[in-house]
Amino acid sequence: MTGTFFGMGLMVFFMQVWGSGDDEDIEHYRSVRDLVLQTYVGETNEQELLESALRGMLEELDDYSRYYVEDEVDAVNQDTTGQTIGIGVIMRYNPDPTVLFPVAGSPAEKAGLRVGDKILSLDEELIEGLSQEELSTLIRGPEGSRLAMTVEGRDGVQRDLAVDRHQLLVPSVRRRRMLDEERGIGYFALVSFSNESLREFDEAIEALKAEGMQGLIIDLRGNPGGVLSAAVEMAGRFIPDGVLTSTEGRGIPEIEYARKGEAHYLGMPLTLLIDQNSASASEVFAGAVQDYRVGVLVGMPSYGKGVVQTISRYMQRRAIAKLTTSYYYTPAHRNLQRSRDDSHAFGLSPDIEVDVSLEESDEVLRYVHSYEPPAAAMADLRAWQAVDSSLELNLDPPADSQLETALRLFAGELPGDPSTE
Repeated sequence: MTGTFFGMGLMVFFMQVWGSGDDEDIEHYRSVRDLVLQTYVGETNEQELLESALRGMLEELDDYSRYYVEDEVDAVNQDTTGQTIGIGVIMRYNPDPTVLFPVAGSPAEKAGLRVGDKILSLDEELIEGLSQEELSTLIRGPEGSRLAMTVEGRDGVQRDLAVDRHQLLVPSVRRRRMLDEERGIGYFALVSFSNESLREFDEAIEALKAEGMQGLIIDLRGNPGGVLSAAVEMAGRFIPDGVLTSTEGRGIPEIEYARKGEAHYLGMPLTLLIDQNSASASEVFAGAVQDYRVGVLVGMPSYGKGVVQTISRYMQRRAIAKLTTSYYYTPAHRNLQRSRDDSHAFGLSPDIEVDVSLEESDEVLRYVHSYEPPAAAMADLRAWQAVDSSLELNLDPPADSQLETALRLFAGELPGDPSTE
């Protein structure tokens, strides 16, 4: 997603033409709409029919174009901006809405929410019978507002708390750590690309360098993409000059070049982990790294989403249209887009392919994409897990063949070489 705006609003166009009544296509829509309103056996209304028509218009184009209505807009904005409004708490909702842990430094932590607190009421209203979606909506609320909560701790004692809602970062960088302190191998997972991702990316690398990092593994497994410019700028951290990607649609191709002086990590030994769910902006970043040979790709072939979506916002209707407007190409001018029938090669092939079972892949992705608990909460979480086997807290990294292969590369071992077994 590029986050750019169309010059002409689709809804403005619709309203102008509808008002004139001169367009044959619009008249046909109105005729069919009126037929439905007058004779359809079920319940519907004009707004629902309009939204359905717009959804159908975009979704029939390809697998990625979408029309989003009001209750879906917040999720799209969160993915793009990397920000959300909330109290900063990680929850589980089954069997009861319970705090797994508050995020470090969050309003929830400052207000005194603890590991294992069961939520009993929100704003003096009992929550029994509410769905997960309804509960999440109540917890988020407007920025700057205060949420009154009654909770019951793991000790059975009830407490009344007040938590202020604030704008929070939805982190793209997860699970940052040193994997091999002796060799200085650092690691972090990048789970999405938002407007905040480049800053997080730089901060993670600088923090690892301060711990003695000499080589880096970036985990793009399960990363579906996001803001294209973030991926381009990340690639430019390792590539000093040349084309990073090009996007080609109906107009003049747009070429993104490396910016002079931005390759802050040029020469750093680099490995990227990819899998069948690494898509779009992930493939832009990984494709540039592979084409310029500034890093090694390890894992499974990527998804193959070689298209760029442009986002257009219709404020009057609080709606968003996300439309495929161009194809992107790697620096070597590879188009990675898969066809609907998978009739030709697509995606990125890793330099070293490491096949894993679906069970291992799922377990790894659950760990990689989950929020890392703050260090202060770890003792309580382990104690809770010891008495409740149903908890899925992802406290420790699982077995990971692809990550182990990447580590072996930094040790000078080549997978498949009998001398290194």
